[in-house]
Amino acid sequence: MVDYCDALRSPNAWNFALSLFILFGILVSYLPQHYRIIVRRSSEGISPYFVLLGTTSGTFAFANILTLPTSRADLACCNKISAFGCLAGALGVAQIGVQWSCFTVILLLFLLFFPRASPLSPPRHPTSAAPSYRTAVLVVGVCITHIFLTVIVHLIFVYRFPSQLKACAEFFGIAGTILAAIQFLPQIYTTWRLQAIGSLSIPMMCIQTPGSFVWVGSLAGRLGAAGWSTWGIYLVTGVLQGILLIMAIGFEMRDRRDRKKHDAGGPERTERAVKNGSGTVEERQDNERTALLGGEGQN
Repeated sequence: MVDYCDALRSPNAWNFALSLFILFGILVSYLPQHYRIIVRRSSEGISPYFVLLGTTSGTFAFANILTLPTSRADLACCNKISAFGCLAGALGVAQIGVQWSCFTVILLLFLLFFPRASPLSPPRHPTSAAPSYRTAVLVVGVCITHIFLTVIVHLIFVYRFPSQLKACAEFFGIAGTILAAIQFLPQIYTTWRLQAIGSLSIPMMCIQTPGSFVWVGSLAGRLGAAGWSTWGIYLVTGVLQGILLIMAIGFEMRDRRDRKKHDAGGPERTERAVKNGSGTVEERQDNERTALLGGEGQN
């Protein structure tokens, strides 16, 4: 352990700067999505199954790096090395922790601003395939239960089966990778079915898609091939999010072209502008479904 900690006493300045940049980049990348849901006061267009898979895969990813023997060894060296060396060694854990926290905020905003129809505000695009408020509550309940169960399993292995920590970490990593691999599929389907981005944030995806591959390189450089179960999650999500980003940009460009072709008061412009949250205040007030805090309707 002493030799291992000695290697952390003088961290590479370039790797440290890159890891710190990625940490703040992760935080900043989620802010446009949080902002868009809050400003629109609606999470319409966001698939509940995308939120479910994203939260559970993020929880597994966070549990994976906390359980991984390499990460635990890095953190254990903090009482033997300088604060700078400790910070550098903990940045990998901090990055995934911030990512998990930011997606959990999306989970809460998804429920808080879930569109609910009221007698005065009927569904904007009624369809039997639209998710219900009960589904949204169920998704949040499953995510919270999953977090508690993951914590319990992690603690059991840490204190009762420490020799099996690597196997436990790989289980978390593989489970997270599987969930991440299909995380964007429900959202891709939802966006394609609506033919609109809804409350999805294009700026968030523009930051995160290339950032995912940079993050993969950073984690792979820190954890090596043995940490494939950690960085593999973000390699898969980066590819799928890129597909969703291309689709979202295509729909947004199409809608902008349509808005230029029609008069400001044209019905087609109004329908698509409201669908994408880009219409006037009056249009949104006339068409927007009531969010959780502002409506009394039940689904």
